[in-house]
Amino acid sequence: MLTDSPAVATFSVDSAATAAEFYRDVLGLDVRLDDEPGPMLHVAFAGGGRAMIYEKEGHQAASHTVLMFPVDDVVATAGELVQRGVVLERLEWCDPDGIARDPDGAMPDMAWFKDPAGNWLHLIGPTP
Repeated sequence: MLTDSPAVATFSVDSAATAAEFYRDVLGLDVRLDDEPGPMLHVAFAGGGRAMIYEKEGHQAASHTVLMFPVDDVVATAGELVQRGVVLERLEWCDPDGIARDPDGAMPDMAWFKDPAGNWLHLIGPTP
């Protein structure tokens, strides 16, 4: 039934303009900001994926990961994001630098950070 549907991820932020700056200028994504029917971003990802991020009065940040970014090198990508002002979340299973590494090498490297509206984003490396 939905096999051919190009699904679109959606989530809210407190300011579409602030989110546009972050997703475009900090993360380097293809972003279009619209004001109709209300302030929202249209984000295009590699491979054809898309997200619609909409401004919502009374926005509450998601308590779960809303976007996951598979990357070839989590450490290098996280380092570039930190240089651009992103703060990595220091979760209990992460090293002091904010990178989760499996000492047995069975899981990929991972790192989490938040957008300006407090939504969780995630870097994940290749599966070993």
